[in-house]
Amino acid sequence: MTLKEYREKRDFRKTAEPRAATASKKRPGLVYVIQKHRASHLHYDLRLEEKGVLKSWALPKEPPSEEGVRRLAVQTEDHPLDYADFEGEIPEGEYGAGRVVIWDRGTYRVEETAPGKRIVVIQGRLLSGRYGLVKLKPKKPEDKNWLFFKLKSPL
Repeated sequence: MTLKEYREKRDFRKTAEPRAATASKKRPGLVYVIQKHRASHLHYDLRLEEKGVLKSWALPKEPPSEEGVRRLAVQTEDHPLDYADFEGEIPEGEYGAGRVVIWDRGTYRVEETAPGKRIVVIQGRLLSGRYGLVKLKPKKPEDKNWLFFKLKSPL
């Protein structure tokens, strides 16, 4: 997924979402943010900085703060780094129309990464600790389903 897909889904004459021109980095560490998005259905957008963009997943339910709770996370298009600061109303008729607010933010560090698997340590205001993202075996080629869950911290 690239920022090209992000740009193609939006009409920047109508939405205040970041254009995704040149990425600007304002804070140290890797960016972590979760945005609460009241679109056609309320969901939470998990975003992790990776290689100059925000890798993104939509969670239909509130992110887990306790071990043992797993959440479906559907991978979506990459977003520009500037999107980590976006809050506002996406106008009716536009992709993702609805209210976006920052639910949690902070930084994270990578513990392990492989295709279809990420183990990260999140340091946010609401979520903190070790988290896993594991891609589910696709039933169809277009499936982009992952699980997002909190892991036990090592002793």
